[in-house]
Parts: sequence; C-alpha cells; structure tokens
Amino acid sequence: MELIVKTFDELTASELYEIFKLRVDVFVVEQQCAYNEIDEFDKVSTHLWLEDNGEIVAYLRVLPPHTTFDEASIGRVIATRRRDGLATRLINDALKYAKYIYNAEGITIEAQCYARGLYEKIGFVQTSEEFLEDGIPHIQMQYKFEDIK
Repeated sequence: MELIVKTFDELTASELYEIFKLRVDVFVVEQQCAYNEIDEFDKVSTHLWLEDNGEIVAYLRVLPPHTTFDEASIGRVIATRRRDGLATRLINDALKYAKYIYNAEGITIEAQCYARGLYEKIGFVQTSEEFLEDGIPHIQMQYKFEDIK
C-alpha cells in the first residue's frame, strides 16, 4: 500500500479522472445527492490517497487555511474498503501533512453525521449542531493539535 500526495498541478490526467470518478460514484451516485461534486477547491487542494495494486482504496483532499475555513480543512474522505482502517490511516496522514505544510494548529471539517464516530476516535470534537448540506445531515468538527497527547 502506497501513500500518494500531490497538488492539483502534479496530478496526471489519469489520476484526476480516477479521483473524480471515485468521488462521483460515492458522493453523487451511491448517496443519491445531486450537487457539484467537482469544485474550485480541487485546484488549491492537496490530494492524498492510498493506492493498492494500482487502485485508489482511500482518498481525501487537504484544503489550505482561508479556503473554506480560517483553519486548514480536509474533505471528500472516501475508503473503498469500509471498516478496514484505511480512512483512519489516511486522515492521520492528512493531519500530519497539514501540520507540517501549513503549520496548522487545528483542522476544521464538515462531517457527515454517520461518520462522527470515525472522526471522534481520531480526536475531532463536534462544534456545531446538525445541519443539512446538499440534503445530507452534517456537523462541523474540529481537531486541535495541542489537545492530543
């Protein structure tokens, strides 16, 4: 299993296609949510994924501070093999990346409510009431590096 870390400009056409296809398959088709999955934030994000035998098995993007929140953020978290620890591993890699590249003190996310437990196990704390984003229940959560021992 290999961790790949690339900015938008470093992605090949084939990698970009595979990332967008995976995201649309999960967030638009599987979750039956019609929205603009591909957005302007892809161009400023760093894309991280785990690759196994040439296939993307987990993916997320890291957004720089002052993009969607004052703090850095992660989003579009996907693991093709669920409950296999891949999402946790990749999120932890993304936290290290954001801390190193952006000197981040924390990370803010908008998580789908069903994934709250995953993020809480990593150290995220809920910071908002539930709200609907594109018809799916979400909550805002934060991770503070100094809170983790």
